[in-house]
Amino acid sequence: MSDENGLWLLAAGPLGATALYWGLYRFYRNTDKSHAFERETTVEATPVTGTDTKVGTVKGTQATRIRGDNLRDYRTRVRRVVSADTRAAQDDRRDAPD
Repeated sequence: MSDENGLWLLAAGPLGATALYWGLYRFYRNTDKSHAFERETTVEATPVTGTDTKVGTVKGTQATRIRGDNLRDYRTRVRRVVSADTRAAQDDRRDAPD
């Protein structure tokens, strides 16, 4: 292989890297497809409604924990939304023999 035929291989590295960088940049940035939220979206503002009701007062506490926290049983607060498909699958599992 002569020196003239190998030069394209040396140029292919930086050119390929530049093309890859530019392609990934365009793919992940989508600068030509971006949505200008501030200009293209209207947000209707309404007055805030509600009340400010004082529930209680805590003064001078030395407690290290908050009463009613879910530190140990954190999953009790989570409620799953069950769809009809999921409910049917759960019923099938319950009815299946072990």
